Order: sequence, then C-alpha cells, then structure tokens
Amino acid sequence: MKAIILFDSKTSGGSTDKLIDSIGRKLAETGAYVEKAKCKSTGDYSFVKEFDLVIMGAPIYYLLVSSELLGALLQSNLKSCLEGKKIALFLTCGSPELMANLLYLPQLKLNLIGSTIITEKIFAPNQLSDPAVIAKYVDDMNEAYRKAER
Repeated sequence: MKAIILFDSKTSGGSTDKLIDSIGRKLAETGAYVEKAKCKSTGDYSFVKEFDLVIMGAPIYYLLVSSELLGALLQSNLKSCLEGKKIALFLTCGSPELMANLLYLPQLKLNLIGSTIITEKIFAPNQLSDPAVIAKYVDDMNEAYRKAER
C-alpha cells in the first residue's frame, strides 16, 4: 500500500506535526510506503493519484478545520484527485469528542461526499503522543483498507 498524509498545521514541529510523524512511522511498520505533504489552498494535487490511501488531518482553530486543508478541498484540484481513493480522516482538537464529531468532522466530510472514507478519528490533546491510541488508529485504518479492497 502507498499512503500519503495530507495535513495542515500552523506550527512546524508542534503537536499535529509530531502526531503525523507517529502515524506515518506506525503505518510504515506495517509495510506501507508513506509520504507526507503539507496542504496549500491553491496547490496542485495531481501527485495524489499515485497513492492508494490518502490520510487527511488538521487541527481545529477557532471552531474551524485548519484553513489550508479545507481550502485545498474547495479551491484546488484535490477533490477531483481523490476520486476512487480510500480516505482516512483525523482531527486534533481540545473539544469533547461528541462536539468534534458533530461540528468539525462534517466540515471535511461535506467536501468529500461520494468519496470512500474508511476511518476517522478525533485526537484529544492527551492522545496526541499516546502510542496505544496511535497504533489503534493505524490498525483500524489498515483493517478498513483491507475490507474496502475486497
């Protein structure tokens, strides 16, 4: 499996960056080839077509999914490049999980209607560096990917 992690993060080396690196390492340990790319609202995402799995994630800022990831879905060719791809979503957020599921994940999912979303996860601040939580997300992603391949 070839996977790309598309992400947005306001700070380099911050908690979202570290989480992305941990997800990538854990996924690579399962035999996947993994790359990561920071989103830009007006970028060219043609390279996404080379990957089997697209993992998309961002932090929540001021009640919104970070703007570059949403912008990429709205203003670039990303949405068309995701056609036929399996997608895993994650958000990092300090809000309660129920609130995040109701308010924040739909901001992404509304722009992915018709796409195959295989797994999604809200990471609370205390989970961002928890190896067990990260491993479970990657295991769930791998299992969902295998099921979708059948």
